[in-house]
Amino acid sequence: MPIRFEIQSSDPHVALVTIDRPNQANSLDPECLLELANAWKRINEDESIRVAILTGAGERVFCAGMDMRKTIPISQALARGERIDPADFEGLRSVGAATLAKGLLRVPLIAAVNGHSRGGGFDLMLASQIRFSVPSATFALEEVALGLYPTGQATIALPRQIAAVHAAELLYTAQPIDAERALEIGLINELVPAQQLLEHALKTARQIAANAPLAVQATLKGIRELEGLDLDTAYRRQEEFGRPLRRTEDAREAQRAFVEKRTPVFRGC
Repeated sequence: MPIRFEIQSSDPHVALVTIDRPNQANSLDPECLLELANAWKRINEDESIRVAILTGAGERVFCAGMDMRKTIPISQALARGERIDPADFEGLRSVGAATLAKGLLRVPLIAAVNGHSRGGGFDLMLASQIRFSVPSATFALEEVALGLYPTGQATIALPRQIAAVHAAELLYTAQPIDAERALEIGLINELVPAQQLLEHALKTARQIAANAPLAVQATLKGIRELEGLDLDTAYRRQEEFGRPLRRTEDAREAQRAFVEKRTPVFRGC
């Protein structure tokens, strides 16, 4: 299976999703795209999951983007009107869902970038809210060097996440940057030694999962929606996000735990 989906008994609220094609640079072929889309769908439908981690298998590449050797011939056959394998068609049709275009995930996503991140892999990283990287990783958007437009989410998300001048350099030059530079421009949160990467991501995931899940999800949704709104509208929508949470059982549990000097136990209700 090109995608591994794991929920460990020690971390029942954390989903670990691994792109498991190390011999193909963890590139995304139709089967991988469909399984990745299904993994996100599973997370969105399972209310016990409060946070997700995405990583790649192996020690060299996080995700090299689309598997051109497989996707280009299929796309060309489709353009010629030829019949293609239904599974391949479903895989290609799942690109947006697989790469989390438009912020489709219900819970926060942590990227544990274990190696090089290119093209569609860069897009997947942009869909995460927290990013840890090994020092040996590089990052690149190479579409313009191939005569293509970056039709994932890079031209939309990247200028909103880092300074426009840095986004422009990545998009227009198609040149890779190293992990130190990615940290410097705010593309990633922290550099972590390879042997500590996954545990570091799990530690952060546990911190998120320990908080009230409805509040975390509302905050995630609010950040996405409030960006770009005028101030009056943003403050009104902020109150609309916050008001229902004050009536939840989790909010009452937090108050009781404070009075009783104990750790709250949140149930997502």
